[in-house]
Amino acid sequence: MQLIMEMIHRDERGLNTAELLGNAALAIIALIAIWAALQALGLDIVAWIRAQLLG
Repeated sequence: MQLIMEMIHRDERGLNTAELLGNAALAIIALIAIWAALQALGLDIVAWIRAQLLG
């Protein structure tokens, strides 16, 4: 039982490779989703954002 408790509570510092790959995959998916939304909505949304920012 002691061995199991030690395995559960061991110190894991930093990010491991699987976590880094997962984060990279999520970032790529987010970029693809943003790109697809801009393609679907056309340049009108870019013009709207520019108008909102510049007044």
